[in-house]
Amino acid sequence: MKKLILLSLITLSSGLIAYSQKEARSIPSANVKDLEGNTVNTKKFSNEGKPMIINFWATWCTPCKRELNNIADIYDDWVEETGVKLIAISIDDSRNAGKVAPYVNGKGWEYECYIDPNQDFQRAIGFQNPPYTAVVDANGQIVWTHSGYKEGDEEKLLEVVKKVAAGEKIEH
Repeated sequence: MKKLILLSLITLSSGLIAYSQKEARSIPSANVKDLEGNTVNTKKFSNEGKPMIINFWATWCTPCKRELNNIADIYDDWVEETGVKLIAISIDDSRNAGKVAPYVNGKGWEYECYIDPNQDFQRAIGFQNPPYTAVVDANGQIVWTHSGYKEGDEEKLLEVVKKVAAGEKIEH
C-alpha cells in the first residue's frame, strides 16, 4: 500500500512539474462559426499585438455564464487599461447552437463570439470541460490557461492580462 501511495505521489508530482513547465504554443487552426453562421478559422484571431483572452463556454454551463457575465460588467475597463480582446467560444453542439446568439444578444456582451459546434477547436486546444480560459500574448502564443470558475477568478485573470500587456513572462 505504501508503495502504491508513493508511486501515485511521484506520478502526480511529475505531471504537475510537466504542466507548469509547459511551453507557450500558438493558437491551433480550427474552423468555428460566428453568430451569423459564417466560418472563421481560429488562426485569424488577432488583436494587433495586444493580449487576447479565449474563453470556452456553453449555454448549459452555469459557471461559464456566471464568469462571462461578471467579466462583462468590467470588460470596458479591462480594454481601456490593457487593450485586451475577449473571444468567447461556445462549445454547444449543433442541437443547442441556436441558443447561443439569443443568449449573447440578451446579455449584451461586447465580446467576439463564435460557436464550435463540432468541438474541433476544443479538441485542438486540448481540454475536456468548460469553462476553460486561455490568455494569448502579443505574438499569438497561448501563455496561460485556467479550467473552471469560482467568484473572484476574474481578478486573477486581470492580473495575468496586465502582465501579458506589459510584456512580462507568465508563471503558471
